[in-house]
Amino acid sequence: MLMELLPRVRNLVRYLVHGDGEVEDIAQEALIALLRGLSTYRGEGQFQSWVDRVVARTTFAWLKRARGNEARRVDESAELMAVPSEDAPPDEYVHRRRMVMLLDRIPDEQRHAMVLHHVLGMSVPEVSDELGIPFETIRSRLRLGRAALRALATEDGGVPDGGAE
Repeated sequence: MLMELLPRVRNLVRYLVHGDGEVEDIAQEALIALLRGLSTYRGEGQFQSWVDRVVARTTFAWLKRARGNEARRVDESAELMAVPSEDAPPDEYVHRRRMVMLLDRIPDEQRHAMVLHHVLGMSVPEVSDELGIPFETIRSRLRLGRAALRALATEDGGVPDGGAE
């Protein structure tokens, strides 16, 4: 079961953090949290939604600890962890890779709201609850994040791999 979840967990972690330096460590911590919390899953709603929330909470906790410890941030580009599914068309991987590169260029606050809302499909009130931030602030971050991504995509001239930075 965990092996089937691993690509999903890695992708979500990668969407939430800048760079690939800590993706594997955070993904491993998220898998441990999933195992420990499995008994708390009540079967209400989809299992994958529960997994996504556990992974997001684990990632945010990791990021909070890293900020508290003044963790180093690696700005150099690295190979992306976006793992396509077996039956995904090749251009889906290219699209995901480009989106991750664009997400790396927007502020964390906007990135987190965008991923929770657009990738995980959470409603604005759910994102607000998850992040402990007012509803209107989330709406603002989503609006600013979409505008920033549009501007970056236009700036890059639609180059599929994210173009030069």
